[in-house]
Amino acid sequence: MNLLNENIKQIAEEAAERKGFFLVDFVVRGNNANKIFEIYIDGEKDVSADDCADLSREIDSRLEDLPGMGSSYRLEVSSPGIDRPLKFLKQFPKNINRKLELSYLLNGEKKTLTARLIKVEGEDLIFLSNKDEILINFNNIQKAKVLISFS
Repeated sequence: MNLLNENIKQIAEEAAERKGFFLVDFVVRGNNANKIFEIYIDGEKDVSADDCADLSREIDSRLEDLPGMGSSYRLEVSSPGIDRPLKFLKQFPKNINRKLELSYLLNGEKKTLTARLIKVEGEDLIFLSNKDEILINFNNIQKAKVLISFS
């Protein structure tokens, strides 16, 4: 990632933290004539459209001061959405009582699990699957995705 993009990412991280959120992902698309910066934020509470708009305005005002920024870019700030995997331990507590699909390592072997998250204790996540409690350390999770439930 070039220096300008690193600076933009840092601005986004700092602005998100000031608002009580954290940066989940930073994606740069497009070309030099028309860059698109996608900023995904999350927090301990749900992220609203107003939160994203407010953060977008703050980041945009700071980008204007960056040398070499120019004016041909698009800034998109949003929450990761249900289709993006959970990347950080601090994303799990607000998903308690939701069903997740996981890939994780157990004794060096890759396992998969679909279960309901019932508790987060430090770095340990406790899931309920067929009335069995399964403890998985966050550091062993390779991929975790919340499943949409209509029931």
